[in-house]
Amino acid sequence: MRTGLSKKQKATNIYFNEADSMIEVCTYNTALKNRLTEYAGKYPSECRLVDDDGNGCLTFEVSKGRFGFKLTAPYDEQRRKAASELAKKNTERLRRQE
Repeated sequence: MRTGLSKKQKATNIYFNEADSMIEVCTYNTALKNRLTEYAGKYPSECRLVDDDGNGCLTFEVSKGRFGFKLTAPYDEQRRKAASELAKKNTERLRRQE
């Protein structure tokens, strides 16, 4: 769907405060919209669609205890080097196929 918006304008916004029990998620991200739509269908008491702006953005309300952020630690030097070596090896393999 073409919305006339640039990728930078297609932001995902998450709003919450300490007083409310719900989190508001406004997103253009298709994968996130699909996940939230499916979740809302399975668990309507925990998540519901509250707005569709018609331009590709959906807004959901999600119970605060059901939404999480996952932070991951950065790669250490050993893991970074292993990933780099693997990428280099696969790049050479791809070049040989040409």
